[in-house]
Amino acid sequence: MELVYMDGRKEPYTLSSIVAECAEVQHHTVTRIIRKNLERFERFGKVGFKIQAMTSGQQSKDYILNEQQATLLITFLKNTEQVANFKENLVRAFFEMRDEVAEFRYQRALEKPKHKALHEAIETWQEAPKHAHSTVTNLLLKGTTGMNKRQLVASRGGKNGIDSLTSQELIRYQALEDMAIALINLNMTYQEIKGMVFRPLKKAPAGA
Repeated sequence: MELVYMDGRKEPYTLSSIVAECAEVQHHTVTRIIRKNLERFERFGKVGFKIQAMTSGQQSKDYILNEQQATLLITFLKNTEQVANFKENLVRAFFEMRDEVAEFRYQRALEKPKHKALHEAIETWQEAPKHAHSTVTNLLLKGTTGMNKRQLVASRGGKNGIDSLTSQELIRYQALEDMAIALINLNMTYQEIKGMVFRPLKKAPAGA
C-alpha cells in the first residue's frame, strides 16, 4: 500500500484514511482527533480534505496531511505494535518522497529553458496545427504518461500537467521535448511528429 503521495501538490502528503487503515484504527476516530486538535495541526500548515464516499452511502472528510501533521497525528494514537510499525514505515516513506521532490525540482529546472525553446519554435512553425502550443504539450504528456493535461490534473492534481509528472516521467518528457523542437525546426507536420512520439521502441537483437 502506498503511504505517501506527492502528485501535483509537490509536497509529500498522506491521508487520514491511510493512517486509520495502517494503524488499524477506525477512520472516524482519526478524523475526530484531527477536528478536536485542528488548531495544533494547522500550526504546521492548512489542513485540507477531500470528500470520500462511504459504503453506507454517506460522505466523510478524508484529511490531507503533510509530514509534520501526520507525525503529530500519530502521537495521539496508542502505541500498539501495529502503530509502531506504521510509524516506522511512514517515516521511511516520507524520507523517500523528499528525495523524489528534490529530484523533480532539479529536473523541472532543467526543463524550463526547453519549454521556452519549444514555444519559440512553434511560433515560426509553418506546419503548425490549430492551438499548436497546447496541442503539442498534450502530445508530449500523452507520449510520456498515456494521459493528456486534463486527465493528468484530474488524476494527480497540479495545474499544467507537467507539474503532475514524477521525476522519471519528467526525464522522458524532456527527451520528447528535445525531439519535438528538432522536428519542428525541420518543419515536419504535426502528424509526422506524433508518429515519432508514439513509435514503438525497437527490440535489441538476440545475443546483443
